[in-house]
Amino acid sequence: MLSRREFLAALPVALSAQPRRRPNILFILTDDQTIHDMSCYGNKILRTPHMDRLAREGARFNNCFVTNSLCAPSRASILTGCYSHIHGIRGNSEAADAVEKINPGIVTYPELLRGAGYRTAMIGKWHLSHDPVGFDHWCILPGQGVYFDPEFIENGKRKKFTGYATDLTTDFALDFLKSAVTDKDKPFLMVYQHKAPHRPFTPATRHAHLFDDVELPYPSTFDDVYATRKVAEESKDMRFDLSLAGDYKDIPAGLSAVEKKKWLYQRFVKDRYRAVYGVDENLGRVLEFLDTNNLADDTLILYSSDNGFFEGEHGWYDKRFMYEPSLRVPLLARYPRGFRGGQVLDAPVMNIDFAPTMLDYAGVPVPKQMQGASLRPLFEGKAKSWRKSVYYAYYENSWVLQGATKEKMADPSFSYFTAHRVGPHRGVRTDRFKLIHYYSDGDYWELFDLKADPGELTNQYNNPAFAATLRQLKRELQRLRELYKDN
Repeated sequence: MLSRREFLAALPVALSAQPRRRPNILFILTDDQTIHDMSCYGNKILRTPHMDRLAREGARFNNCFVTNSLCAPSRASILTGCYSHIHGIRGNSEAADAVEKINPGIVTYPELLRGAGYRTAMIGKWHLSHDPVGFDHWCILPGQGVYFDPEFIENGKRKKFTGYATDLTTDFALDFLKSAVTDKDKPFLMVYQHKAPHRPFTPATRHAHLFDDVELPYPSTFDDVYATRKVAEESKDMRFDLSLAGDYKDIPAGLSAVEKKKWLYQRFVKDRYRAVYGVDENLGRVLEFLDTNNLADDTLILYSSDNGFFEGEHGWYDKRFMYEPSLRVPLLARYPRGFRGGQVLDAPVMNIDFAPTMLDYAGVPVPKQMQGASLRPLFEGKAKSWRKSVYYAYYENSWVLQGATKEKMADPSFSYFTAHRVGPHRGVRTDRFKLIHYYSDGDYWELFDLKADPGELTNQYNNPAFAATLRQLKRELQRLRELYKDN
């Protein structure tokens, strides 16, 4: 296997044999957005015409999943095409005495595209502990950033700007695009990443009263009592009624517990929708620029989110769990010269597939290090075979478990929780079933029949009727652990 340095050095030779047209690449990432935050995925209240346009003119995936539902690990997986245990970023916080960084020797797709002659830029939310690598130009929010009058770090220099973060991120993206189109000899890669809709959801002033006259419907699992799921029942820090009151200073007095929970839900999700609306509005500015400058046909666009999010499902907010709202993300793609529009694809894909896809269309060899697969055969209808299951591995702060013996972890008094009380777990999802192993919670398991129980309310792990399915899923889980070298 070639080293990172050897691989980069070999790029010019590999590319010389591929004279075909290389697309510009626009990779768009939002923060915590779900499929329920787009009208093209069925939302009847929040209208997202520009996201819908991408779906209409390109492809929409119904089953795109993350490998680790947390911001920093997911972003690193997108950059490297690898799982967390390979690239080294397992959580958002500090690991022992050092901030987690991408492991030395792990190459990223921007480095490869830059080495192949692409002009590269990173604009917006970065949320990794090290400066961007592989970019000719970068302008990023420090850490989480703020929505109003934010600071940005531009090529290492911190500057403060007046305005709304979503608008400013787009202003800077358009500045790069304007400069990029003057260089006709180089295709461009622009990584365009929004802070929105990360909590606390703060919409632009012009959108502050959208949906004021609407009562949003409640999720079917809003009043979940967690009857068959021990770990879920313990995750009180994620519940609307127990954890969100401190976010709002204008909760009406005299509400009952039920009324207060509903008030929090309405306010929380409406503010979230307002923030997403701002993203869609700004996406329209970028698409208009591509149209006006005759770039649309020759630009590959991928639009996704770093992870899913609970919007009241199970009475929760946040992510982390392997349950569907957290695990699943939107994925839209468009490349008019490369594949037909109007596609709705059900194949199970993952965020580690994004990097190989971009490299494939750019004619850059995909390094063996990358564990994902190019989506190009799916777009072009040429996939002879495809994965039948996906593997998930959540680790945040798993370094805490070092030194905790198996005997201690099996003791009912042993407790391991992150701030949101979700311990490390791994699992496998097929088209119908999901098996989750909470190995930090006394070897606890959950099994769901997603066809009969799409809300994941009933744990079938100890149901004899699922014994054969359970054996098959455990074998598949072990196969995937070996395939992805998660030992």
